[in-house]
Amino acid sequence: MHKGFKSKLPLLLTFCLFTNFLPASGSVLCPAFASEKYYKLASDYGTDGRTGSNGRSGRDGSSGKNQNIFLNGSPVNLDLSGKDGEDGEDGERGDRPNCRNQSDKVNHDINAPDGGSGGNGGKGGDGGNGGSITVYYTNLADLRNIFVRATGGEGGRGGRGGNGTVGCKCRRRSWEVQTCEGTPGNPNYKCKNKVYRCSDGSDGRDGSDGSNGRKGRLGTLSIVNSKEPLADDNPTVKLAISELTNKQFNLSKNKWNLRRGAISLLAPGSAIADDYREFEQRLEEAFQIVWQERQPITDFANQAVTLNLTDSKEIEVTFPEDLWVEGSSKSEANLTTFTVNYAIPKKDVTRLAVAEFADAGQNLNLKIVDLAAKSDAINTQFRVKFRAQDSLYGFSGYKTEYEGDIPNELVTRDYNRFTLALGKLKIDNEALRPGVNVEIEVIATRSLGGRSAKQTIRWQGAIRKPRKPI
Repeated sequence: MHKGFKSKLPLLLTFCLFTNFLPASGSVLCPAFASEKYYKLASDYGTDGRTGSNGRSGRDGSSGKNQNIFLNGSPVNLDLSGKDGEDGEDGERGDRPNCRNQSDKVNHDINAPDGGSGGNGGKGGDGGNGGSITVYYTNLADLRNIFVRATGGEGGRGGRGGNGTVGCKCRRRSWEVQTCEGTPGNPNYKCKNKVYRCSDGSDGRDGSDGSNGRKGRLGTLSIVNSKEPLADDNPTVKLAISELTNKQFNLSKNKWNLRRGAISLLAPGSAIADDYREFEQRLEEAFQIVWQERQPITDFANQAVTLNLTDSKEIEVTFPEDLWVEGSSKSEANLTTFTVNYAIPKKDVTRLAVAEFADAGQNLNLKIVDLAAKSDAINTQFRVKFRAQDSLYGFSGYKTEYEGDIPNELVTRDYNRFTLALGKLKIDNEALRPGVNVEIEVIATRSLGGRSAKQTIRWQGAIRKPRKPI
């Protein structure tokens, strides 16, 4: 539906109701105005100006090339500067509205067409970074023969926003329309005049200027006291757990020390970041996994493990979030061995359920079973909220009798079944009698290998009389 017609819908409904022309179907097309001509008159005349197109963003400047230099005493002159980013394009000016064909014969207020908004300017491209240089040397003083310019490129300017265009002005601000009721010549025939108005169209907004691009970073210097090029780093490996079986994986990386004063090492006038790296040593370490979990490693074929060699020559082992692993690591003779004692899918960690609520008084206990049968590996701690209701005393709600951790001595585990001795907690004896309705909320905290999760277990019912021995 055209917006002008929609905005005049209440007026038309009022007119139809007043003149008893509203059809039973609920349609707003009363007979006096059900024509194509009415639709045109009911809509705001002309057309609004179109918004101008946004300017395109400028392309980023390319970064300077990285270079490896082996010094032999000869002077070296390098330009590793990044290129400037391109300017963003200006946004287009908004289109002018169509201001023609204002009618002063319609029986409703009208709005003149609005001006078109300007397009936004494009963002300036970022400047390219200066290139990095790695220098292999035997005499540190020879670095003074290197002149390097590794400045970052300038960011491009943001494009200017396009101008909005002026909205249409009303050719006529107000007019009168006569409406009559009854039959001409009869006493009930009455006419009245009503004034309607035209409102000027709004001016289109100017587009926003695009932001300027970022200036590129200075290049960096790395120095290596050697005539031989460094081998590539291979510090990280990510693969399926099943691929680790009976294999060794070699990880390596070059260890660097961070220094300041790069400018003082090079020829005067060089432009480069003052922080630089100095090669310290090559780190190499092998990794092997030892699988002692009861489930075969092939059951975890889709689970990925990440190995990462650190600067302290330790291999960090990271397992996925949905797999809980408990194990130990040992490093000896450039070989790190990680022994997996337990590997449990996270979904099996919180599969506790109430098995039985039994006895009464100080013998009252709640039995919880681990449906995943993993409690020999997982550490479990319990917290309980015990609420009781006794209809004999007219209690309409539940009263909290105990809320807190359950001491370890009141929790016994038989393989995968836990017994919580609730009757031994500091709970009033009246709340432990048979027939008392209780609400019990148990929060179990399960932990393994540095990971933990909570599970909430709820039970509601009445304390039953203890079974008589047979």
